[in-house]
Amino acid sequence: MSPSPFYRKSISILFATLLVYASLVATHQGEFWPFSIYPMFSRGGFPWSRVLVREVPNAPAVDEWQVLSLDELPGAAFALEPAGISTNDLANFMARTRDWNEDRIRDLTYLFRDAIRDRSLLILRVDGRIDTSDSVRIAATPFALLTPRATVINPSLDLK
Repeated sequence: MSPSPFYRKSISILFATLLVYASLVATHQGEFWPFSIYPMFSRGGFPWSRVLVREVPNAPAVDEWQVLSLDELPGAAFALEPAGISTNDLANFMARTRDWNEDRIRDLTYLFRDAIRDRSLLILRVDGRIDTSDSVRIAATPFALLTPRATVINPSLDLK
């Protein structure tokens, strides 16, 4: 007894679907669309970097620019969205700028122009990674201090 045409067609469709799926996964290093857009699936365990903004009442001295833990952060958290600053725009600006020349520093100041009229803001780069003991190591590096009078970039960073 030979298989019915419906059965043969179903088997053909099943194998074609598996072939397409396997070829898509193989060419994208194991990632396929539904999972690749979620960082927990596509970048799990890799080092990460984010931007954090703090409102500081007293501007730190230039010689006090040191790497901090999250418990040591000065001031209070500064909410970007109510200030009209897109978190994605700031993150992309900070991550993609390689040469911090005067124009780029001016652009950073302009992004916060309304927010720094009556306050000082400290911009930090927060780096995290999984440590060898399966714990997460997080370090916050002060990047820039924006005040109503000036913008100061951390002098110990190599930004060129």
